[in-house]
Parts: sequence; C-alpha cells; structure tokens
Amino acid sequence: MDRSFFHHEDHQRHALVPVCSSSPLRHTNWMLSDVPSDITIEIDGISLALHKFPLLSRCGRIRKLLAQHRNAENIKLELLNVPGGLNSFELAVKFCYGINFEITTTNVAQLCCISDYLEMSEEYSNENLSLRSESYLETVVCKSLEMCIEVLHQCENLLPLADELKIVGKCVDSIASKAYAEQVASSFSRLEYSSSGRLHMNKQVTCKGDWWIEDLSVLRIDMYQKVIEAIRCRGVRPESIGTSLVNYTERLFKRKPSYINPTYEEKVVIETISALLPQEKCTVPVSFLFGLLRSAVMLDCNISCKLNLERRIGAQLDMATLDDLLIPSSKSSGETLFDVDTVHRILVIFAQQDDSEDGELGYDYDSEGSIDPPSQSALVKVAKLVDSYLAEIAPDGNLSLGKFIAVADTLPGYARVTDDGLYRAVDIYLKAHQGLSDAERRRLCKLIDFQKLSEEATAHAAQNDRLPVQAVVQVLYIEQIKLRNALCCTTPEGPQKVPYLPHQLYASPVITLRDLIMNAKIESSICIENDRKHFRRSIRLAIYNREVFQMHQVQSIPDQYNGILITEPEILPK
Repeated sequence: MDRSFFHHEDHQRHALVPVCSSSPLRHTNWMLSDVPSDITIEIDGISLALHKFPLLSRCGRIRKLLAQHRNAENIKLELLNVPGGLNSFELAVKFCYGINFEITTTNVAQLCCISDYLEMSEEYSNENLSLRSESYLETVVCKSLEMCIEVLHQCENLLPLADELKIVGKCVDSIASKAYAEQVASSFSRLEYSSSGRLHMNKQVTCKGDWWIEDLSVLRIDMYQKVIEAIRCRGVRPESIGTSLVNYTERLFKRKPSYINPTYEEKVVIETISALLPQEKCTVPVSFLFGLLRSAVMLDCNISCKLNLERRIGAQLDMATLDDLLIPSSKSSGETLFDVDTVHRILVIFAQQDDSEDGELGYDYDSEGSIDPPSQSALVKVAKLVDSYLAEIAPDGNLSLGKFIAVADTLPGYARVTDDGLYRAVDIYLKAHQGLSDAERRRLCKLIDFQKLSEEATAHAAQNDRLPVQAVVQVLYIEQIKLRNALCCTTPEGPQKVPYLPHQLYASPVITLRDLIMNAKIESSICIENDRKHFRRSIRLAIYNREVFQMHQVQSIPDQYNGILITEPEILPK
C-alpha cells in the first residue's frame, strides 16, 4: 500500500535554521519570569522566549546548534517539522526546566519522538527524556492491549519517525501476542467434561476472547493493517479476523455512504480490507462482501480488488439474497440501472467451480486456483436467486437481449427444479421490450424448459400472446402428453409408457402432429395479431380431438402392440 498518502515524503526531521521574520511571542506561567530570555525558538509560527542553560543541559541538538552562534546574544531559531508540533516541544521544554508532568498513553509516543528529534539521550544527561519515555513504553504500555491501541492511534501523526523508532512495531507485536493469549484463555474456559467423561468444547458458551475487536476500530487503516497482519501470523482464528474486518469497515462507513463525495482515503480502505480478508471460506458474511464490491465499483478501485471480491462471493453465492445482487451501475458504464456484467462474472465463477482434491485453504483451492463444485442444494438456491434477479432487471429498457440470456444461461439445466421463475422473468422482459423480432423472441424462449412449468405457469403460457407461436405449440403439445399420461398410461412402478398406434388405425380426418406444426408455421406467418388466440385454440382443439380419437381406438389395439414404446417427436428445432 502506498504510504505516501499518510505522510509527506519530504519530511525533514532535524531542520534548524535562523529565523529572521517576526512571529507572535508566547509566554507560559511555568517559565522563569524573573530571568530575562536569551533565546527565542519559533515552532509552527509561534515564538517561545526561553533560556539557554536548561536547554543546553538536556538537548544535544540545541547544544550543537548554539555552538555555531557563541557570540550571538539574542539568538532566534526556527525548528521545522517538529514531531508532535508545539505541544510535544513544550513537554520537552518542561522536562528541561524540571517541571513535573505525567507520562501517559496520549503523550508517550510524542515524547519518544521529540526526545529523539532534540537528542535528549543519556549522552547529554542522566535519566534523560528518551530513557524515561522508552521505559514507560516497555514497562507500562506494552503490558496492556488497550494502551497499545491508544499509543498506536497517537502514532498516526508521528510517522515515519514513530516507525523508525520501533514504537509502532512494539505496540503491534504486543497487541498480536495479547489477542492470541486472550483467544487461548477463552478457548480453555469453554472446555468441559461430558457425561461420558470426555473433554469437549461447549459451543453454547459465548466467546469472550474477542473483546479487542471493537477497540481496533479507532485505528487508521495503515495501522489497522499492521495489526491484522501481525495477529494473523500469531494464529488468531480467521473468524475473529473476519469479525474485526466487518466491525472496522461498518464503523468507518457508518457516518456517510461511500458514494457521497467519495475520497481517496475511502478507496484505500476498501482495497486494504479486501486484501486482508481471510482465505478461509465463510469467515465474513456474503452480504459484507457484496457491500465491499458495491463500494469498490462506485469508488473505481483497482481491478485486483474487484476480482478478489468477485471470486470470494462466487464461492459462497448460495448465501446471498436478491438485494445483494442489485449492484448499481457505475457512472462510467451508464448502460443499465444495475451492474449486470459484474453479476454475470460472479455467476460464471460459481458455475465453473471445478473438482478439487487439495483443500489446503478454507476455500478449497486446488493447485490451479479452482474451487470445489457447489452442491445440488446450493445450485437450486442460486437458480432461484438468479430467476428473481432476472425478473428484477427485466423491465430495464437498456438491458440487451444478449446480457439477459447470458445471465439466464449461466447455470446448468439441472439447477432449476422448476422453470416458473425463469418463465416469469422472460415474460416480464417480453412485455418491457415489445420491439423484439420473432427470431429474438424464439431465441429467448429457448431458455425455458416448458416441461418444468407448473400447471398454473403452463396454463398462462398457453394463453400468452407475447410468446412466439412455436413456443405455444410446444406448450400445448406438452399439455396433451400430460393429458394422455394422466388418462391411460401413468404407472406407479416406473416411467410413463405410451402404447404404439399403427398408422392404419389413424382416421384420415385426424391430422398428425408434424402436420399440425407445419400448419402452425404457415398460419403464424399470415394470421393477424388479433386472431392469434383463435389460432391457438384451434391448435389445442385439434390436438384434443386427435387424442380423444386415439383413446377410443386404443381399446381395440391387438395384444401384439402392447408394451411397444414410442418416442416424443421433436417440436422446436434448436
């Protein structure tokens, strides 16, 4: 991650230059008011009237600088880029003057940095500020997880010096160690003996070892990243890390949505959180992943961030809801109301999960990076979800036929137990896109397996004027097959069987099914739109009359024809 966002690269640690301009003079009640000042130091536009001797006795940097101006009486100096600014410098001056003050978690990082800046080491004075502040950091702060988090929070404005002095590293290591220790202690507290005398983990007892999760939310993203990487190396549970990531992100974006005046900082946060996600599956809710992806699309995050989120979502898509899939389109695309391309890529990832025998990671990746295939129950859930999604986006006038078909045709045919949802989505699309040609409508209807429609959906399709005539013929044929099976051929022992009827048993006035289809094609090309209902009723009546004729004739079929099966003729050429 680019650290230049959080601090300037031109940071000058020890810039000391003579000051020529005048600035407001600041006096404090703890200075020696009865002794005239002999040195003026300016910091951030504020001048401090001080005395040489207290500063020379403790500060090596001031001593070296004043050695270059021995003959000057009233020296004026300007200190640039003082770590912690005027407040931290005043604390250092207090220490030089012997004024007592308390070292706390809010100022220990500043004291460590300012003491290094002013070279307040043991070389110039015993028990100098560097020793005092470092001792407090190691003996007090590093013993407490909460104190370490507070000090890290204070270090955010002291980079890169706080990192160079290893203040950040000490606090991060301490947090990781204590978080892991808390987790282990909590796990032991959940152990209990069963009635058989065996030791097992009581999952009903609430885990109290993750109380540190909420405390981390005060950190800036670069500090938070260091902590998460450290606790992962220590062996903290992936579930705890996932919970921390969710808590941190939700708190950060709680004040305002990311699409309202998005900033570069928010973009960095999304990309960093995406990279920190545990490899193990289901460590974060899929709705949270969709939220990250939605923000990544709106903030135009890098490609690797988006692809990583899409891959993780695809691995657990069966846990998603319709609201999760409704990702608004970015301003750059502007074609459809929702981002259909992103959802299609996620569906492809879900549908193309390959078999894998190596499951070293929680996502069960093999050596080529593929994921274990979804179960049949997962396929059924996703199929219902896709059908609902198609029905939601179908009214969009900018949604092309190709995109609609691509999304609908992603899953295998056996994923849908019933095609009622898909038929509903197709019907909505046909209603919203009435300018489709007959060929386009036929192409769209090929998505539907009319044999999987319920009775209600079949009845609706048979009377649906928006469907092409060929599709209606197929629906009516399926209806007559079901009627035939219901009347005479349904057996509880096995598949449905239809006795073969010799050609000579057909009466000449009864048309064959192939003739019926050919007539349908001819009629559909010349009939007026208002006469289509009458045409469909004629087809249905002709099929019914032929079926009734067959039912009467089947009673007189010779025994040698019984048990011979016929196959279903092809209705619509693919």
